[in-house]
This record gives sequence, structure tokens and C-alpha cells, in this order.
Amino acid sequence: MTLETKGMDQSIIRIGVVGTGFVSKHFVMSLDRHADAAAVKVLTRRPTQDCTDYPRPELLTNSLDEVLEACDVLLECTGDPIYATDVIDRAVRAGRPVVTMNTEFHITAGSWFAGRGLISEAAGDQPGVQAEMAEELRAMGFEPVVYGNLKGFLNKDPSRADMEFWGAKQGISLPMVTSFTDGTKVSMEQALVANGLGGTIARTGMLTPENDDLQAAGIQLAEAAEAAGGPIADYVLSRKLPHGVFIVARHDERQQPALQYLRAGQGPYYVILKNNIFVHLEILKTIRRVARQKTVLLDNSASPTISVASIAKRDLRAGERLPYGIGSFDIRGEAVRIADYPGHLPIGLLYHGVLRRAVKAGDVLSMDDVELPESLAFTAWREIERRALAGSLPAGVVAAE
Repeated sequence: MTLETKGMDQSIIRIGVVGTGFVSKHFVMSLDRHADAAAVKVLTRRPTQDCTDYPRPELLTNSLDEVLEACDVLLECTGDPIYATDVIDRAVRAGRPVVTMNTEFHITAGSWFAGRGLISEAAGDQPGVQAEMAEELRAMGFEPVVYGNLKGFLNKDPSRADMEFWGAKQGISLPMVTSFTDGTKVSMEQALVANGLGGTIARTGMLTPENDDLQAAGIQLAEAAEAAGGPIADYVLSRKLPHGVFIVARHDERQQPALQYLRAGQGPYYVILKNNIFVHLEILKTIRRVARQKTVLLDNSASPTISVASIAKRDLRAGERLPYGIGSFDIRGEAVRIADYPGHLPIGLLYHGVLRRAVKAGDVLSMDDVELPESLAFTAWREIERRALAGSLPAGVVAAE
């Protein structure tokens, strides 16, 4: 169903889409089943004639101006934090609200936009689903203590042959399947959740218990959260648990008998699971929220405390070129407290880098280790880190410029 067949009803949300990958294609297809929203333009960096598998080729354009002029809400779903920063900056300047399916953007530069426009991560990806769950549970009087993700497999240094096999089998790009496998993607997701929902991490890299018993793993993480003094974001490794997310929460102890009767558990910690995450099919919920309620589901907050650092997978030589970080065979990402690693290189910034010095496998790369091209995302991160470190210093101590 096109915008023309839906008519020119002013209640229809006109959506501009950035990107032509898996999420974009299937999201645009899904709009055929909704009368209140329509895709009007789709931005691609490729020649439009090369996008032969796109379901609505007549919507494709290489002009961001065309997209912004035509839409009420922009959906950014490229997964590219450098490019997304430029696009979202233009959208904010044009007064367009933005919905993202781009955790990488939020963790890299998202906090720089806090207060500058209406920008929200969407439901459908794990961070947005955790944010929706937290909102629903708080409305029922629960107090979340653990924001949890579920991961079936982790190999911090997978082989190229294995990743090429699984990428082809699953129909996703080589960098994407590699970032899923080596823990970079889940680290970025849970860092966003920690920042956006007022949590932290229990330690560098998170605890990541390996346990097929979600109840036991959830209680273990809840006890770690109590020791940390507040909510934590983390994930559980299991090949048997379903694909999804979970929250561990407390409630009024007077409700314990009733919650036990409702089979929620013995308490005081209640492990609530959400599976069947539908990714692109859930995005429209957040677009409706942003367009009509003008509220954010999840962002990286104005004052983040967690980042995702670049960790060398192998010994790297001075002068080596690193074309990208997320999903590469040279670098992986790991969640860290910004205050614990001042000057670290966020993995989302690593594009077209050249090493200034040799780095050993397992080292955390610093900004001084790599020469990077200037970008708006780079500028944004400098300011984000400066504010984060200034906020973590004792009273009376001034952060260096």
C-alpha cells in the first residue's frame, strides 16, 4: 500500500528511512499492513539502480534533503555511527524527530545530541525492548535491578572462514555477524541500556555468567547489582535459553505471597523474561510514540558513564591500517566505565585508522594509539568524554582540556 492508496490523511506518519539493509527492507515491507504510516523516501549511499533487491525502488534517493523535506519522522538504521552522526545532525537542524535502530550511533555520539532534538532508539532491538520492559514494570511497582540480554554463543576471536559461512547462511554482512559473535554488539547494546536507564556495569567486560538456568543467573546478577549499589546491565550466555532479554526486579515485600501465587518466583528477586523479539516489526511502535507523544523511549543520556572500548584481537604493528573496528578481525569491543579508561578509543570511532605504535593482543587502544580522520562523531566524542570525566572527578578538580 503506497501513500497514494492510503490517501493524504494528515494522521498518516510520513517516514523517511536511512539505509537499505535488512532492517530497512523488511520495515518498509511491513508498512503495507498499517494504515497510519507510510515510507516516503529511502536514502542510500549506493547508486539507486544498484539496489535491485529493494522492495520499493521508486522511493530510493541519494539526497538527504529530499528525504528530510518529505518526512515527518526519520528512521536511521544503517548501523554506521560515523555516517549516522552526520545524518542525524542534519535532521535535528531541520527540526525532524529521529528514531534509530542504531545502538552503535548512540554509544559513540548519541549523548552529544541530548537536549538538541527528539532522538530515540526503537523497540525491536534488544536495548529498546529492555527499555519498554522497564517502563511497563515500573508502572506496576517493580524496581529493576538487572537489565539483561541473552546470548547463545560467544567467540572473542572467530575465524574469517567461520564468519563467512555464518554470514552467508544467515543473510547478513560479514562485519555484522562478526560483531555478533565476538561480543562487540551485545557490549554496545548493554552499554546503551546502562547509560539510558540509569545503570552501570559490575566490572569491565560485564560478568556474563554462563548458565542455562535463567533464574539462577538472574539472582547471581541481582546480588552483584546490590554489591555495586545500583542497577547493572549485563548478559547471560546459554545455548538453551530463548532469544530475548530479561529484567530482574524487586517489589514491595508485602506483594511476595501474591507474586509467588502468580508464579513469578519466590522473591525478593523476580526474573522476568521477554522473548520473541521481532526487530523491524516493532519499530513502528516507537515511531508512533515519537510522532504523537513526543517522548523518547531510550537514548544514551546526557551524562553517560559507560563506553565500549577497542580491544586488539591480535598483535598490531605501527603503520597498520584499520579500515573499521566494529565487526573486524583486528579489534573487538568491550564495555568499560569511562572513568576507568580515560583516553580510550571507542570502537565506534574506528574507521580508516592508522596505528601510530605497536599494540599487543588484549590491549585497550587509546586515542593516541591511532590516527583517525576528523568527523563530527569524533568531535562529539571529545565533548562527551570531557563532560563524563569532569563529572567523575572529586570536587574542586578540573578536567584537562
